[in-house]
Amino acid sequence: MIYAKTPLTREIRETVALAWGVTGEGERLHGGEESAAYRLDGHVIRVGPAGRSAAESEWCHAIARHAAAGLPEAVAPLPTADGTATVVVVAGRPISCWPYVEGSWADSDVPAQREAGARLLARLHQSLAGFRPGPRPVPAFQESGLYGPPPRPEAEPKEPGLERQSKDPEPKNPGLEPPSGDPDLQDPELDRWLVAFHAAHPVRHPLHGDYYTGNTLVRDGRIVAVYDWDESFVGAPELELAAAALEWGDDLTGPSKVFVAAYHEAGGTAGHLDEESLAQLVRHKLRREHAYFAKAVRSGVKHDEEDIAYARARVELFHRLRP
Repeated sequence: MIYAKTPLTREIRETVALAWGVTGEGERLHGGEESAAYRLDGHVIRVGPAGRSAAESEWCHAIARHAAAGLPEAVAPLPTADGTATVVVVAGRPISCWPYVEGSWADSDVPAQREAGARLLARLHQSLAGFRPGPRPVPAFQESGLYGPPPRPEAEPKEPGLERQSKDPEPKNPGLEPPSGDPDLQDPELDRWLVAFHAAHPVRHPLHGDYYTGNTLVRDGRIVAVYDWDESFVGAPELELAAAALEWGDDLTGPSKVFVAAYHEAGGTAGHLDEESLAQLVRHKLRREHAYFAKAVRSGVKHDEEDIAYARARVELFHRLRP
């Protein structure tokens, strides 16, 4: 996994001192593919990616703040000293300040933590079910293709082992060739299925958007925090349940049925998912995940062999889960 190397510059530290009264050199915390996090004086300063607008970050922060009002584990951003914002922009990057929470990432291989993660997701969905934050300023990455239209094309990755040449000299649908070079990722059946699914499942409310073990913290065997709300969006809770069941299960073989069962037992807002629904929603996640991989390659990210093998395995899982 390649993490952001964005430094905590002097300009950022000076701005943070003025906005939140937090000072120090900063200790880089582990993780963060797009945003870099630094521990300063009992706080966490997050340095977002260049070009992400303050409006987008504030929208996601509103989701976190609403969740935190009813969910102790939800970590929410701190307002600036004047109380007018939770984001300041330095050199085109959104900067935010969060309370530091001691803990380590949850381990999905520990059954008790997997079930606790499912129950926490159920309570998180309950806490967000009635919140109406208004339109997201910029669509979340998962939203592309979610309601049926094929995802927007992404640049094809050049990493070895992920390309596959089409037998046709020209793509059958120019401009929509999928990001991996694999024509099977352009799946009209999945597109049509997503249209029908959303017509039959009208419940929509804010979602965390990236609910996996690396965005939770465990201390003394208990999940004490869920954080990193940058991918939050409004959607069907079934989508997040399926994605989380994959991430908290054995994510190279398929979603965890134990996770789904524990979520429903805890009263989550998502409806029942049959085998086909669970598989197809996971396949949507995998397709968007690989598009993200392609986007990273286009931006110049050089993946190591482990990352390439993982991406290849996720593409294989997309095919294997096809109903």
